Amino acid sequence: MAVAPAGYNYATGAGIQSFPAAVILSIIYALLFVAFSFKSFTRPTYVFFMMTFFCLIRLVAFILRALLADVPSDGQNLDFFIAYQIIYNVGFFGILYSAYTLVLDRVSFAKNPPRGPISALLRRRFLFRLALTAAVSIGITGSIQAISGTQQSTIDTGNTLRRVALYIFLVCSALVLLQALILARVESSEEGYRHFASGFGGRYGLYVLIVISVLLVTREAFFTATFSNSDVQNNEHFWYPFSALTELLAVLLFMIPDLVPSRSEIPQNSEWA
Repeated sequence: MAVAPAGYNYATGAGIQSFPAAVILSIIYALLFVAFSFKSFTRPTYVFFMMTFFCLIRLVAFILRALLADVPSDGQNLDFFIAYQIIYNVGFFGILYSAYTLVLDRVSFAKNPPRGPISALLRRRFLFRLALTAAVSIGITGSIQAISGTQQSTIDTGNTLRRVALYIFLVCSALVLLQALILARVESSEEGYRHFASGFGGRYGLYVLIVISVLLVTREAFFTATFSNSDVQNNEHFWYPFSALTELLAVLLFMIPDLVPSRSEIPQNSEWA
């Protein structure tokens, strides 16, 4: 089991210092996990299933973060820190895929679905899942090599892989945002969209989805822009607003009633279904 040198706290060195913040977010995600689990049974849809998964992953990640923030300085468990890094980074798959799925579900209600290269690309769910899976796999490998590598060449390779994973997530997030904006234009056209529900989420949910997409792009843009400046990226004064808070706001927006159609409400004859 890898242990950091005596007198060095790897977690604190990486910016993990606030124990109360991690505990509070653990409690919030525990409640959200219960809420999305209930929604998954009462209104079955892939979006709620993935959001339940995301909240569970975030619950575990913030529990680990709280333990890391409270650990003594001497004999810091490096493997424990790597586990936190992997679990936290894997979780982003869940919320990004939820936003992607929701965009495609809502496109199914468009009377004249958007065309073009972006729409044609995003309609192929297998390719999007493959890209996200590749980003997760590359990111995990990169994190392990960058954090636990004993040779500079291994560390450099790990950092390169982490950067590639970030770029993939950023591009996928940007594509989801662009598709949401394209669909918003379709929805704003006269008689261009069939609302599946009369509530706020059904009628104006696409604009909520745009906000969700902007939050996810902001999160990835922060990590990409600060990749070469770990002092800024890991500083909790920046990390919590641009990473933890953007995700939490996005998750809370998914809770808006009638935002997410159930599988039974989606037109099955749509090429986007």
